Amino acid sequence: MTPAGPMQLLIVALVVVVLFGSNKLPDVARSLGRSMRIFKSEVKEMQAENAVSSPAENPSGAPRTRDELS
Repeated sequence: MTPAGPMQLLIVALVVVVLFGSNKLPDVARSLGRSMRIFKSEVKEMQAENAVSSPAENPSGAPRTRDELS
């Protein structure tokens, strides 16, 4: 699958403007940005939890197997 070219991106942008309207685009972008920030913070929090709990459960430092994860 090849990456989208400039013409395809222009068509997608045009469809988005037609669907949402130019007045709602800032609100949509703001909501998307807020959602991405929340998602990133949750992922970091989960990684921090795994980093803290991982050494206690697996003192050898070796990666856990799929059986150990479930």
